[in-house]
Amino acid sequence: MSRLLVPMTAVAVLVSGCSDGKPGSPAPSAASQDSAVKPGGDPAKQAADLVAKLSDEELVGQLLMPYAYGNTADKVSSGSVSANKAYAGAATPAEIVRKYHLGGIILVSSSADDPTAGTNKTTNVESPAQVAKLTAGLQAAALGLPARIPLLIGTDQEYGQVTRIRDGMVQLPSALALGAGGDPALTEAAWKAAGAELAAIGINLDFAPDADVLGAQPGGVIGSRSFGSDPKLVADQVAAAVRGLQAAGVAATVKHFPGHGHTTVDSHSSLPLLSQNIGALESGDLPPFVAASQAGVGLVMSGHLDVKAVDPGVPASFSSKVLVDLLRTRLGYTGVVVTDALNMEPAEQWGPGEAAVRAVLAGNDILLMPPKLTEAYKGLLDAVRSGRITKQRLTEAATRILTLKFRLAAVPRPEASVVDGDAGKAAARASAAAAVTVLRGPCTGALVTGPVRVTSAGSETARGWLEAALTAAGATVVKQGGSEVRLLGYGKGTSDLSSSAAVTVAVDTPYVLRSAKGTLVATYSSSHASMLALADVLVGKAKAPGRSPVPVQGLPASACT
Repeated sequence: MSRLLVPMTAVAVLVSGCSDGKPGSPAPSAASQDSAVKPGGDPAKQAADLVAKLSDEELVGQLLMPYAYGNTADKVSSGSVSANKAYAGAATPAEIVRKYHLGGIILVSSSADDPTAGTNKTTNVESPAQVAKLTAGLQAAALGLPARIPLLIGTDQEYGQVTRIRDGMVQLPSALALGAGGDPALTEAAWKAAGAELAAIGINLDFAPDADVLGAQPGGVIGSRSFGSDPKLVADQVAAAVRGLQAAGVAATVKHFPGHGHTTVDSHSSLPLLSQNIGALESGDLPPFVAASQAGVGLVMSGHLDVKAVDPGVPASFSSKVLVDLLRTRLGYTGVVVTDALNMEPAEQWGPGEAAVRAVLAGNDILLMPPKLTEAYKGLLDAVRSGRITKQRLTEAATRILTLKFRLAAVPRPEASVVDGDAGKAAARASAAAAVTVLRGPCTGALVTGPVRVTSAGSETARGWLEAALTAAGATVVKQGGSEVRLLGYGKGTSDLSSSAAVTVAVDTPYVLRSAKGTLVATYSSSHASMLALADVLVGKAKAPGRSPVPVQGLPASACT
């Protein structure tokens, strides 16, 4: 092994507790008599003691993290009732929690520009208040069971293209923008502010940050979800995001082990091949996972990836050679391993029950989004009863999960006032300002003079934000004529360029700029904070300190730094 791959440290996670329904109230898991999970003592020993009292049914439930239909825990539409019954044999999210003694649940949503939308069969997030009510109801259902074990409630809040809760909460710039800023302290502060918001509404697990290192090819599927293409830069940024998120009381999850960045195939629809040899994996893909572990990351997500150098032909998420021999034995990781969604195509080569069993035998502790919960639960329970899954393996997984929960019990929940608050907005604005990059053009003064016309391809919301920000900054914004500022959003290419643009701005990955003329700028993100920062650079009120965290053919990382 390379010297780079020092043993991963034991997980030391700080996550928020349960909710009584009011964002900002103290977490019942920290002090309430309603919960069996309380702070104090050795979390691992407390977890082992509790696991010893649980039935096989309760232990199996701790390993499952499905989704559910409906925006509240106990009352859902008739359509959601039918969908829940087909998926889980129960009518409401709360009934699903009780029926399966669930250890966790994921909140999902879907949007047209989300590359992960295909796995999300419903939307159950609308606003911070609605999410707080939903999480409170789900925790009440869990704490009402005889074991009185709180839930891990997770979501994919990466910021950028993969963001479940968009309205009523501060939106950080994308990971690639943070990589362009190159300041781990800003990244840590931003993720701490964002994590406090999530904890305040009852979310105690985030499937973020993305730890994938991008390859040289512009066609990679991870894109702006990654912090960049330099393993050291990505490692520093990932560690900072983990520290910030967990300091706020939310368990971080690094993904997609052992690395999805050097692929051009989307694992949602087919099995990507990682063709790197072990040396290339060590130097190019694994450093961010090692750094995350050293930062105390809560979970590692196994990717649906064919790792040729370790276990060819077998998805990493189903490979004990990847998850046990590499991740646990060679890297020394002792924390929780969670699968990527089991309703993705590479995992559906087996039925839901068989896939669940194989995933546990491979080394996963939490099974995320099984395609049919009834079958996954039955498959696991039958395997335990037959001895295919040993009691030792079941106990091992449940103990890791409960150790995480005992650690979460020690962290009080933030006040509701942090949601969409000034501190979060300031952190987002600072990190967005640090990211703005001029790849070609002047480094001082205004980039445009006179009237300004903003056009866009795929970024209409960002266009409106930029127009408002330019007006506030003193520019004259017009609908016709003027100097054109062209915004290029997610998935846009050379056919979306404007030959008349004075300034072309990439608000997602910057690769398209290699074919553009005139002044070239990248924000790597279309967030409100990013548009505010862009406006300041365009009118000459701020410089552009960022450096592209990925190579763009024919252009420097920055024309100015």
